[in-house]
Amino acid sequence: MTVKRIVLTALTLLVLLMVGSSLVRSWGQPQITNRLQLYQTNLLLTATAYEGEDATKTNQLRRALLGEEPLQMALTQYQTVRDSAEQNLERLSQQLADANAALPVTPPAALDETTAPVDSPTTGAGLTRRTEVNQAIAQQRLLLNQLDLSIGIIQAADGDVATAQATWQALSDRLSTDPASEPSTAIAAIADTVPVLSALWDDPPRLLPDTEPIVQRTLEGWFRATALSRLYTLQQRPDSLAELQAAQQTAAESTLVKLGLVGSLPVFAGIVGVGLLIFLIVQRALQGKQAVLALAGDRPWVVPWDWEIVWQVLIVGFFFVGQIAVPLLVGGFSSAFAEFGIRARAVYSLTYYLLMAGAGLAVLYASIRQFFPLTENWFRLRPLSKWPLWGFGGYLIALPLMIAVSLANQQIWQGQGGSNPLLQIVLEEGDPVALGIFLFTAAVAAPVFEETLFRGFLLPSLTRYVPVWGAIALSSLLFAVAHLSISEILPLATLGSVLGFVYCKSRSLLAPILLHSLWNSVTMIGLFILGSGAR
Repeated sequence: MTVKRIVLTALTLLVLLMVGSSLVRSWGQPQITNRLQLYQTNLLLTATAYEGEDATKTNQLRRALLGEEPLQMALTQYQTVRDSAEQNLERLSQQLADANAALPVTPPAALDETTAPVDSPTTGAGLTRRTEVNQAIAQQRLLLNQLDLSIGIIQAADGDVATAQATWQALSDRLSTDPASEPSTAIAAIADTVPVLSALWDDPPRLLPDTEPIVQRTLEGWFRATALSRLYTLQQRPDSLAELQAAQQTAAESTLVKLGLVGSLPVFAGIVGVGLLIFLIVQRALQGKQAVLALAGDRPWVVPWDWEIVWQVLIVGFFFVGQIAVPLLVGGFSSAFAEFGIRARAVYSLTYYLLMAGAGLAVLYASIRQFFPLTENWFRLRPLSKWPLWGFGGYLIALPLMIAVSLANQQIWQGQGGSNPLLQIVLEEGDPVALGIFLFTAAVAAPVFEETLFRGFLLPSLTRYVPVWGAIALSSLLFAVAHLSISEILPLATLGSVLGFVYCKSRSLLAPILLHSLWNSVTMIGLFILGSGAR
């Protein structure tokens, strides 16, 4: 075995360890799905304040969008997420108990590098895993506290004050007796808010000092407006109440537009996509190899390199450089950027991705330059071809497929399995400048790099050894695994398959780049709209 293959083998083992551990860690991390459900629920709650000029049409619109009992619907949604969070907390607590049970008899202070194994629960990977589990437990406890605070407000607004008081009392007891609830700004805000809400809906009502500032500071959206409405009513402040109701009406009108954008447009596009997919399936059945869905197996790529070059580009150019070397190089700057706010974090994310992409493409170029000039089918853009039709058409086809796969995937993972952390940031942050930077990263940098590597290089290279459909499937699986979230493997493999098919049919990299960019852009803009509506 040559030195090159020895090095590649060693790097492959390192990459497999890194990827495997990342996928295992993602198993215990929550998906963004539950957060999305809550944000959409919050939008619906905000829309309940809408009052149009025509009462009949207003009621019809509200029933169509919000249902007959929107508060009960919201309560059910919040309770579902709470049940999921409670189950996650129980599972994480059991994992921590198992890790603690594996602690050595020797006190940690007595252990040194010669006596403690590298995977001991007190050192190395064992310590890291216990730290991650503790952090996940803290996040789930905070989520439970936040959910109970909100659930109590929904119950009170729906007239079930006794149940709301019981919910807040249980939350107060947990905050005061749970030693694992470490002091934090978020916990302190909840602890300040619980007695204020309980007093507002007490019998008789009580007004604690600083009630209004606390409500303004700690609650958001519909929950803040509901608490303030109760306060102003008790204080007999009609002017403040009228001003609040006018603000709610304005927010409700804006929310209805956002609900239309977030809900109606994807539904319409999905219906068009289903129709297009049915048409293509029927055409395939009638026309056989002449149909659009027929893969271009009669036009294979001429691959001048062997499996070792593919191995080298994947392991060195993408996984090692992109997932290990670059994070080690710039990872220490992450916390420093975070101190300067969300815009600095966005700049850091873009810089990180550009470094990773640049290094990966440099390895790709260095690996295949000995084979230049390449035949015309390699890395083609073909700007004068029909690539926009393939890109847009591929997006319409991908939309219903991804919805169906995501619904099944949600049943499999039950809200676990991790998600791209960028999605959570976009959902929760409202800075448009930061969003623009994140959007550029996701809609331009990521599609160009990932499509060049996975569709431009990997997929055609694999056709030397497997049929076109096999190359699409294998490259899509590697594309999904590369995102390091176990719950995203099935949806991303589905998206990767559509991207690969579009590239094979169009023979232009611009087509999958456009599809990839559309998917990321629509996802991020939708998250931003949901988040802005709930704030």
